[in-house]
Amino acid sequence: MDEEEVGWFDCEISGCHFADERLKGRFRKLIARMGGSVGQSIPLVCQDWADTKAAYHFFSNDRISEADILAGHFQSTCERVGATEGLVFMLHDTTEFVCKRESTEAVGITKSVNSGRDKAGRLRSHTVCGILMHSSLAITSDGLPLGLAAAKFWTRKKFKGTAALKKKINPTRVPIEGKESIRWLDNLKQSTTLFADPGRCVHIGDRESDIYELFCTAQGTGTHFLIRTCVDRLAGEGDHTIADAMDEVRILMKPAMHSHLKPATDSDLKPGSVPI
Repeated sequence: MDEEEVGWFDCEISGCHFADERLKGRFRKLIARMGGSVGQSIPLVCQDWADTKAAYHFFSNDRISEADILAGHFQSTCERVGATEGLVFMLHDTTEFVCKRESTEAVGITKSVNSGRDKAGRLRSHTVCGILMHSSLAITSDGLPLGLAAAKFWTRKKFKGTAALKKKINPTRVPIEGKESIRWLDNLKQSTTLFADPGRCVHIGDRESDIYELFCTAQGTGTHFLIRTCVDRLAGEGDHTIADAMDEVRILMKPAMHSHLKPATDSDLKPGSVPI
C-alpha cells in the first residue's frame, strides 16, 4: 500500500471513536487489508492465524457497533459534501447480504423463497439466511459519489408477524415504527441532519418510498424528495389525483435509445413551457 492509500485510510477513519484506542488500531489494520482484497474471506485477508483470530475477536466485541465503525466514513462524507456546491442527491435503497448457513440463528433471515414442489406436488419453501442494509448514498448532480450518509442494518426476525398482522387489519393502522418502512424515515433524518443544510438535499427512492409519513418527515425537516409513486394519491385540494396533475406538467426530459436521456425538444413541450 502506497503513502497516498495510507493517508486516505487514516482520513476516512479519523472520525471513529472506540471504547479502547487499541480497537481503532485494529480496525485500521483490518480496513487496510480488506480494502486490498475485496470479497475475500477473513482468513485469506489476514494471512495468519493470529491476525485472523484478532479479526474475529474485533467483530464479536460487544463494545463495538456498526455506528462506531461507520462514524468516520459518515464524517468524511459530510466533509466532501461541504467541499461541493449545489444540490446533493441522496439515493436510498436496500441491499440483501445472503449467507450460506445451515442455521439462521447466528446471522438472521432475509426472506422465504419458493423451492419448487415435492414428489407429492406440494409447494416447498426455504428460509434465506442473511441481513439487510438500507443505505443512503450522497452524489453530486454530475454523478460524483461522495459517500454514504446513513446505513441501517436489520433482519426479518425483528419484524416477524407484521405481514400477517396487515392481513387482518388495515395496513395503515399498523404504526410506522412497527414496519420495516421506518428505515426510510430514519435514513432521511440521519442523512439530512449530517449535512446540516436540508435545502441542498434531494432524497430519491423507488416505489417503496411512497410513504405518507416520509413526505411529512421531509417537509418537517425542510428537505426535498423525488420518488416513484406506487399509489395514485389525491393532489392539490383533493379534487384530482397525482396522475391527473402529472398529465398537466410539461415534459422536461424524455428517454432515448440505450437508456440515455436527452433534453426535450420544442415539439415535446406544451404551450408556455421552456426547454431545459
